[in-house]
Amino acid sequence: MPFVKAGKIAKGLYLNFKNTPHVVMKADFHSQSRGAAFSKVKMKNIKTGANIEFTFKSNEQVEYLDINSREMQFLYMSGGEAVFMDPHNFEQVEIDLKLLDDKKGFLNSETRVHVLFDEETALGVIFPPKVKLKVTEAEDTTAGNRVNAPKKPVTLETGLIIQAPLFIKPGETLVVDTENGEYVSRAN
Repeated sequence: MPFVKAGKIAKGLYLNFKNTPHVVMKADFHSQSRGAAFSKVKMKNIKTGANIEFTFKSNEQVEYLDINSREMQFLYMSGGEAVFMDPHNFEQVEIDLKLLDDKKGFLNSETRVHVLFDEETALGVIFPPKVKLKVTEAEDTTAGNRVNAPKKPVTLETGLIIQAPLFIKPGETLVVDTENGEYVSRAN
């Protein structure tokens, strides 16, 4: 089992904290003129999604997880799981929807993501910054007040509803930001 000193914990590191995988969201190292140095770490529980803060003494040893990332293509949803395929060896993996962080609306058959594994256990999914999705429903709007760039709700092929400019029509393909779920532009 690999270990890291608490003073070396950094954002993005995966830790085995209380026998549960956690990802470090923020880590602050504090050293005082008197007293021991410590690291204040904010972590997210991979299984439950709960955020916790914990303070480690700088000389404590913390087990970290040796994570590998594999590019995979989304295939379909099955119950409470999403099925992904490795495009190189065609191996399929079922991943619990909880690991998608409410981003399942960005998944279509062309979406490729990076799945994080600890040995053979999927720990998380990293989405691309932007995805292209087709508009299935958009209300007709009339020209009118153009102050403040008015928007309307549009429904995308995955069922995701976003706010888009008034000129967007059904059948168009949009570029959507996966961090905030906002319209970026029309796809070429």
